[in-house]
Amino acid sequence: MRSNSVKKGLERAPHRSLFKALGLTDEEMRRPLIGIVNAKSEVVPGHMHLDKIAEAVKSGVRIAGGTPMEFPSIGVCDGIAMGHIGMHYSLPSRELIADSLESMALAQGFDGLVLIPNCDKIVPGMLMGAARLNIPTIVCSGGPMLAGRSNGSGISLTNMFEAVGAVQAGKMTENELYSLENSACASCGSCSGMFTANSMNCLTEAIGMALPGNGTIPAVYSERLRHAKMSGMKIMELVGKDLKPRDIITSDSLHNALSVDMALGCSTNSMLHLPAIAYEAGVPFDLDMANNISEETPNLCKLAPAGNHFVEDLYAAGGVYAVMKELSKKGLIKENSITVTGKTIGENISGVVNLNPAVVRTIDNPYSSTGGIAVLKGNLAPNGSVVKRSAVAENMLVHEGPARVFDSEDDVIKAILGGQINKGEVVVIRYEGPRGGPGMREMLMPTSVLAGMGLDADVALITDGRFSGATRGACIGHVSPEAADGGTIALVQDGDIISINMKTCSLNLKVSDEELERRRKNWACPPPKIKTGYLARYSKFVTSASEGAVLKV
Repeated sequence: MRSNSVKKGLERAPHRSLFKALGLTDEEMRRPLIGIVNAKSEVVPGHMHLDKIAEAVKSGVRIAGGTPMEFPSIGVCDGIAMGHIGMHYSLPSRELIADSLESMALAQGFDGLVLIPNCDKIVPGMLMGAARLNIPTIVCSGGPMLAGRSNGSGISLTNMFEAVGAVQAGKMTENELYSLENSACASCGSCSGMFTANSMNCLTEAIGMALPGNGTIPAVYSERLRHAKMSGMKIMELVGKDLKPRDIITSDSLHNALSVDMALGCSTNSMLHLPAIAYEAGVPFDLDMANNISEETPNLCKLAPAGNHFVEDLYAAGGVYAVMKELSKKGLIKENSITVTGKTIGENISGVVNLNPAVVRTIDNPYSSTGGIAVLKGNLAPNGSVVKRSAVAENMLVHEGPARVFDSEDDVIKAILGGQINKGEVVVIRYEGPRGGPGMREMLMPTSVLAGMGLDADVALITDGRFSGATRGACIGHVSPEAADGGTIALVQDGDIISINMKTCSLNLKVSDEELERRRKNWACPPPKIKTGYLARYSKFVTSASEGAVLKV
């Protein structure tokens, strides 16, 4: 056992005395020590109930003969961090989570880990740490929030952000806004649409690092507690077999994740997190893989914000495995990939049935023949950019218009709220990338306000920052190279014509090479926005969005 390094032999008597100070008995110390990594906090609604999940996990570990030892993880709520300095810290917190996981697991000598995340950067951060450590690990999330209800229809956090624009445009009263405020987020759990948290929890199933239901069983269902107990029992089996993350996170399993990503229409943030997880697992990954898989993978689901279904509807339809079962009918799933169940994906989905073809369309009746996410390239994004194509109005899939250039998210929000953005324009938001932001802020506020004002079908947004999974419309993020690295996006001027074609996956600035070279000679990078603390260090080591915005030294 790995934990023998901290508990066995004469020289470990001092260590054992410290374990006994924790109340552990000799019998408990003889068992495998299992680290329970809990993101529980009183800050994030997706995490407020994780104490109950952790207790269920620990029960499962004890049932199966292990000794659970819980320790915490930080977690940023992207919704609360949105639109102010807090959003600079969201993506960088992913690296802190991975680093803290590595630090704790190796310092304390655990035999295995159960990861209990739920929201945004916590899921990929924990997976990155697990891949780096490569000791037996299973993920057990807290589950999705139930959809809110308003006038008989389901609503989510997206409606709240869009309502701000609706009030600004005179389409909604402040009393109506207050009513939505009280009903949009109906329970604990990760926000109810196919936003970043639910995307990553679902993709964790597709990768094979979680038991079925991890991404879709609602947070408030008792089944979630049973799932947690089974995860606690299962980690003991993984420890016994020494089945580790790098046995599971392979080229084939990441292919499955991308295929499910395309079928579900996940958050564009998955195009940051999957490369980062692959990097930690030592698996080759590039953005061209996403387009290649998207070309052959149909979009089978339209969950909020792309449609009117929610994660609870996906759960009732059979969950992630129902989607994988449909994809397998045309050979789009690598069925031999091993999973934490101890079985292959093919074995796991063999008896699965799609219970609601209105929520999970059949493989022969997709929303589109290509996937929900597209990677666009061209002279404006030589290394790539990302768009949630399934959430874009048909008339905006191909668009050409004059640029309106802003050097920060704050400036563009003022322009939108001031009624200064016109139909047909292409809004460019730069110096918001991993290095230039720093931290690559999500742009949910400007996109949602535009949607609430009714401009989402007429205005495109392009940024070297990123967009929330709750974003809909022609919103293209992750432009690489970013402005702070001298990418073409730094050279765009007001009035330049930008050509977008999401069907051919191209993004081009219609300015001659000679003119761009002239502008480049006159360009100088602005001074960093944040000069001290963690973000100053982060900006020096972070890589491009096209590489997953990981830290390399």
